[in-house]
Amino acid sequence: MALGDQIRSFIKKQFIDVIQWTDQEEGVLTYRYPMQDMEIQNGAKLTVRESQAAMFVNEGRCADIFGPGLYTLNTQTLPVLTNLMNWDKLFQSPFKSDVYFFSTRQQIGQRWGTAQPVTIRDKDFGAVRLRGYGVYSWHIENPRQFLTKVSGFGERYTLAEVEPQLRQVIVSHISDAFAESGLPFLDMAANYIEVGERIKASVTPVFAELGVALDQFAVENLSLPEELQKFLDTRVGMNMIGNMQQYTQFQAAQSLPIAAANEGGGGLAGLGVGLGAGVGLGQVFAQSLNPQAQQPPQGPPPAAPQPPSGTPPAAPPAAPVAAGAAAAAAMKFCMECGQQIPRAAKFCPECGKPQA
Repeated sequence: MALGDQIRSFIKKQFIDVIQWTDQEEGVLTYRYPMQDMEIQNGAKLTVRESQAAMFVNEGRCADIFGPGLYTLNTQTLPVLTNLMNWDKLFQSPFKSDVYFFSTRQQIGQRWGTAQPVTIRDKDFGAVRLRGYGVYSWHIENPRQFLTKVSGFGERYTLAEVEPQLRQVIVSHISDAFAESGLPFLDMAANYIEVGERIKASVTPVFAELGVALDQFAVENLSLPEELQKFLDTRVGMNMIGNMQQYTQFQAAQSLPIAAANEGGGGLAGLGVGLGAGVGLGQVFAQSLNPQAQQPPQGPPPAAPQPPSGTPPAAPPAAPVAAGAAAAAAMKFCMECGQQIPRAAKFCPECGKPQA
């Protein structure tokens, strides 16, 4: 190159005295300081703000890293770069190097979720497909690893570019975390905090390999497929019903105020017959669930003795239906345990609860 061309090239170049990242856009994680036709002066100032980090890169090789602060660039503050550029003594001329800035602030409120169900082995239900979602937060902890393994040497790298990769890491480790915990689904659904801590412990080492620190991880929901959820609801309902005989008696006691308010003379009388049938049905259903409690059928009852000849036949019982109705009207059911008690009783002899 001719001397005149060298002089014009030198004049064209600009020399940098201050290096800083002032326009920190939302969602930008790495930013390469523009260096086209520019060189860094010996003794230039480097400003790194809070929630930032800066790194010098020489010909694709990472050199010195700086945290928040104000620095004067020389061989003392750039020891790695000095070695890479073979500066055996204090350099006095401008030099060319790429400078990358990193946003180290915490990225909060990031969402994770299972796009497809994750198959786990459960002690209660066997192999089941599980869905889940929640939130997590993280920040760049190791700029060197983040630049070489994630963002690369482009002009900028954004949050939207890295989030799919981080979510995939989380989902791929959920099944491992569940398997190592050994918790059944019902226990997991009752303790999201413990489940979140187990998943976080499984994912943290993988994030660290990418230069990222996982700060918080929370599980907001875990759910089963619809058909298995229906089965679980049915099982819970049967556990809530419990003893079918007591349940039937309780239902009959609940209907007492309605029957008493019915118009017509047959309200309580019909109720007595209905209550007897309901209690009997409950006993039959309970016995069908417990075959050991069933008794063998007894023989026919003995025949009643015949009156001597010439004796007039005995009169039939007077008004059996009316007597049954009167007996039913004299009784009521405990609103707490469903046992039949005298209507005048102030306390239930079975459970001791006061009666209205």
